Amino acid sequence: MDKEGYAYEIIIVDDGSTDGTWPCVKDLSSADNRIHGIRFRRNYGKSAALYCGFEKAQGEVVITMDADLQDSPDEIPELYNMIVRDGYDVVSGWKQHRKDNALTKNLPSKLYNATARMITGIKLHDMNCGLKAYRREVVKSIEVYGEMHRYIPYLAKNAGYTKIGEKPVHHEKRKYGKSKFGMERFVNGFLDLQSLWFLSTFGKKPMHFFGYSGLLMFFVGFVMTIWIIAAKLVHQANGVRFRAVTDQPLFYLALVAVILGVVLFLAGFLGEMVARSNSERNKYNVSEEF
Repeated sequence: MDKEGYAYEIIIVDDGSTDGTWPCVKDLSSADNRIHGIRFRRNYGKSAALYCGFEKAQGEVVITMDADLQDSPDEIPELYNMIVRDGYDVVSGWKQHRKDNALTKNLPSKLYNATARMITGIKLHDMNCGLKAYRREVVKSIEVYGEMHRYIPYLAKNAGYTKIGEKPVHHEKRKYGKSKFGMERFVNGFLDLQSLWFLSTFGKKPMHFFGYSGLLMFFVGFVMTIWIIAAKLVHQANGVRFRAVTDQPLFYLALVAVILGVVLFLAGFLGEMVARSNSERNKYNVSEEF
């Protein structure tokens, strides 16, 4: 940072570590007032750490980096330039040549990123890379919670920041400690992605989802009911032996479909009531005003 002549601050978030991290951060801060620290009483996760860091950050460009020493600070100048010079809102690192285990990290990561590209429409090779750069207004406009740190580019897109790019970055093999993320993160990540997609698509208009689904189920149940009745009348008119309506499995399927349709429709009404009572229902990101 000094070599490039940048004005900067460094915010280190200690996510409830039990080693010597915090005394080290305090020593660094005492020696340089540009270094700040945030310490959690317990481990809250990466999303919480990013949220608090974003809240405290004051710079025009915000760059995030994991503390596992697998990312290189030498990437910072080009990330900065892509925001300031090239006009990107978000730039995500791309660990093009990963130094992780191919079976437990690389292959699942490729599948995860392919799914994320398909659902979000954002053409990033490595959406979950911890090395990213943001325009200041981006981090002030999004809320990172739960485990949504994986989808910050998608959160930014939903907030109206659509100029999202990526940069191939150098990746080192992990030397110390061990990763806190196991195979379950891919299942959790997929579920989080579905939640984000649903909220961004139907969050302010839940009836459009539940209403259409309810109408579809109700229509299916109605058609099956008409079919059963028509078949009975035809058989009866032709003197063909027929079963009672309540003895046919299709009758119960039709009944279930109608009930599901009503339930989904009611869920849509309840969702609309919740959405109308939401204090942020009319919160929009305004880019310019005069």
